[in-house]
Amino acid sequence: MVKTTKTVVNEGFYIEVHCQQRNHNGERICGDVFLSKRIPEENRVIAILSDGMGHGVKANILATLTSTMAMRFTMEHEDPNTIAEIIMNTLPVCSDRNLSYSTFTIVNIEYDGTTHILEYGNPECLIYRGNQIFEPEWQCIILTSHKNAGKEIRTCSFKSQLGDRIIFFSDGIYQSGTGTVKYPVGWGLENIKTYLGKLIDTDTSISARKIAGKLVSLAYQNDNYKAEDDISCATIYLRHPRRLLLCSGPPYEEFSDSDMAKIVKEFNGQKIICGATTGDIISSQLGLKITEGQQFDDPDLPPISFMEGIDLLTEGILTLSKVHDLLKDHNPAMPTGKGPAHQVVNMLLESDEIHFLIGTRINPAHHDPKVPRELEIRRTVAKRIARLLEEKFLKEVYLQIM
Repeated sequence: MVKTTKTVVNEGFYIEVHCQQRNHNGERICGDVFLSKRIPEENRVIAILSDGMGHGVKANILATLTSTMAMRFTMEHEDPNTIAEIIMNTLPVCSDRNLSYSTFTIVNIEYDGTTHILEYGNPECLIYRGNQIFEPEWQCIILTSHKNAGKEIRTCSFKSQLGDRIIFFSDGIYQSGTGTVKYPVGWGLENIKTYLGKLIDTDTSISARKIAGKLVSLAYQNDNYKAEDDISCATIYLRHPRRLLLCSGPPYEEFSDSDMAKIVKEFNGQKIICGATTGDIISSQLGLKITEGQQFDDPDLPPISFMEGIDLLTEGILTLSKVHDLLKDHNPAMPTGKGPAHQVVNMLLESDEIHFLIGTRINPAHHDPKVPRELEIRRTVAKRIARLLEEKFLKEVYLQIM
């Protein structure tokens, strides 16, 4: 059995992190930058959102500089005063308004729930406990260095609980709709709080991914679908992990078919099977009928099939290869497709703890010269998907080879 490095999580909750963004109207690059990182050996998660002044390339460069420094110094356990002073002493200052060219929010969560937040210039970070606002004891740090004397940094520390959400965003959310009849001075914090409270009340288990997406979409709508600023929303949600099993490929040894079927049957969570042969093995071992699908949602892939107790049943290596490409190029702002690979991607992104069960028996079809040359063996593709899920999407991943 081969297993990827897995972050040790608190038994009570999993930390879901997601950010969604939209560029300023007409810009090809976002002036807001979001960085996030799990540090398994220290059992903590860091998430940073920086908003560069203005928009486009210059704003992105400033926000990238800010977020990169913030990540480095937070990883090194520097105190909030030191982090703020270093960042703000490094950044250029607008001579007209005496403002730093970039703002930032830093959230550092340890896996026992200890949470530290540091923010400068961004709209107020919102913390929800259930559907109600939770107010920790914020402290105001007044910087004393000559360059930044008198500037204020807000910081707080508190113990997060199961179900808590931390939502932070750039001015593009807060000021969306400015000048419209509905929001002449912008959407504003109170309207945002009301909207989020109703959203969480309607769906108490709504994911961080969906909250960020909905907030960004509504802000974009407020601007009449022409974003007047870069729009970014980052959400952190502490909850029970959502588990998913992706099984693909028959085991190397045929006598292990029953072992694979037992793992699939006993898995507590959602289940995906990628591969006709794999589906046939599970069907035969567990006495379950397969119903062939007829709807072609993707011209490059066969339609999905159906099996009782299995949430999604697709073709194998071609689907996995497309899943890898979709994850590599994933853009949350783009609409989601309907094909089998898109369905797999959506289930992966909505899950937290993902188990890959990969069989390594050689499929004769893959020696067919008609199969594309770039087609890779199943295990390699699965490992690449697992790496993307861990590094890009901060998922907890197990990989078991049979």
